[in-house]
Amino acid sequence: MRHFGHIAPEVRERLFHREPGIFGPDSAPRLLASALGATLYSPATRPRLADDVLKQARRGVVSMVLCLEDSIGDGEVSGAEENLVRQFADLAARGAETPMLFIRVREPRQITDLVHRLGAAVALLSGFVLPKFTEERGVPFLEALTAAETATGRRLFAMPVLESPELLHLETRTETLDGIARTVDKYRARVLALRLGVTDFCSAYGLRRPPDMTAYDVQIVASVIGDVVNRLGRADGTGFTVTGPVWEYFRHQERMFKPQLRRSPFLEEGAEPLREALIQHDLDGLLREIEMDRANGLLGKTCIHPSHVLPVHALSVVSHEEYSDARDILRPERGGGGVLRSAYTNKMNEVKPHRAWAERTLQRAEAFGVAREDVGFVELLTAGLPAS
Repeated sequence: MRHFGHIAPEVRERLFHREPGIFGPDSAPRLLASALGATLYSPATRPRLADDVLKQARRGVVSMVLCLEDSIGDGEVSGAEENLVRQFADLAARGAETPMLFIRVREPRQITDLVHRLGAAVALLSGFVLPKFTEERGVPFLEALTAAETATGRRLFAMPVLESPELLHLETRTETLDGIARTVDKYRARVLALRLGVTDFCSAYGLRRPPDMTAYDVQIVASVIGDVVNRLGRADGTGFTVTGPVWEYFRHQERMFKPQLRRSPFLEEGAEPLREALIQHDLDGLLREIEMDRANGLLGKTCIHPSHVLPVHALSVVSHEEYSDARDILRPERGGGGVLRSAYTNKMNEVKPHRAWAERTLQRAEAFGVAREDVGFVELLTAGLPAS
């Protein structure tokens, strides 16, 4: 699979200076973690789940979480598990390419039970999402994952969700972070990415951010994000990919975009009306939060509505200017450090301080590609929208 692989090759060629790379379940974990993009959550109770998965794959989704936890009622778990087994069998029988599929479980025993019940269809499973992760609660989940790997003979990843009250509360945060760090480091080969459960953080204080505010405007949430990245997202080889929090507001944006697509998305005069429509239609908060995610060291985002996927992916593409700066910084002859003027002549690039940024930028470029010099967010977004 590849990002923007659902659009025509000739359109990709017009959009990209360097096209997104191809990846799959057997790719290096570093690439897969960078390529998660907008991870779309879906309740495991949906009766046509297999159809939903394939529909989203055709629309550019590359990672999905099928949820047995908070998105369904306590009395629905058994039926949801049975539905998952049926839907995986349906997907396997169709033989079509699927996104990376993860199951969000409630208890460790579900991991070993489900991989047994999935049978040969377990080949479609990339791993499990582990809720309310702490050292105490996380170790049994990771031990179950290890057992499931042994039983199936295939690689399975974990994506712990950092959302516990112990992590939020100031008096227990440092101890909790230390415990999480010990646990994920011990199981480093199996931990693909760490996910932030900001809705749970807000819930602990009876908060809910409005659509014109980002998670970073809620100071108690921003402080936790900062501490998580500080402890677990370092660029010195000890850190992990940390993904952005969920954006919970949505409307039917695609219907609004369609009239704009009567014009070529590559014509300059078609861009501003669409940009204005985006901002006026409550997407401004999402777009700002995606930018803030990256500025604070996060990559990818939890999504609960398909309309969020394309904005996340469009803003994940590396700009031509970013790519130019990163390549200049990482030239072998720059190994000794120093300062140089950017090729765009609008900034100074300091080789040593900006090296880690440059490495991460090229890693993102490998997954999401590099836009052509005259291509921006609006062109990438409109090109990826489904046809009428």
